[in-house]
Amino acid sequence: MEETVVKGMTFVPYISEAEIQEQVNRVAREIVESLGDDKAPIFLCVLNGAFVFAADLFRACDLPEAEITFIRFKSYEGTSSTGVINQVMGLTEDIEGRNVIIIEDIVDTGVTSKALRETLAKHNPKSVKMAALLYKPKSLTTGQVPEFVGFEIPSKFILGYGLDLDGQARGLRDILVLKED
Repeated sequence: MEETVVKGMTFVPYISEAEIQEQVNRVAREIVESLGDDKAPIFLCVLNGAFVFAADLFRACDLPEAEITFIRFKSYEGTSSTGVINQVMGLTEDIEGRNVIIIEDIVDTGVTSKALRETLAKHNPKSVKMAALLYKPKSLTTGQVPEFVGFEIPSKFILGYGLDLDGQARGLRDILVLKED
């Protein structure tokens, strides 16, 4: 893949589709192993960005009794976080006594992760663990480290594979990074 222009900004290849799938499969194995005898967890996909990762990860886990549901938070505008978490779509499933696997596209500051974990704790799950395709440890401000991580990356703006720029470029198969001048 060559350079891609989105909203007047130039992005270059960063992580290939093949590399992504390799890590999705590794993370799936780690999740299944961590569950022990529980083969009926509930996966909670954080929309919109995690939907591509969630679909691939859910299938790679290959747990016929598992369920998936969705929640939506919004905290980004353009290329940066607003610092304000807005819950756009809430939890609709009963998670009491269940093992919950949150599926996030990216953990940046950890503010959304912290808010989500606090929200879920009120519903008395058996456990809550997070799988993030991408994790920016140098940006973390809350201590909300995901239990399962596909890639640790630097604090750069990326898009593709579900990640967007104001709703655009989610359908790119690779992950791209903003080109530095």
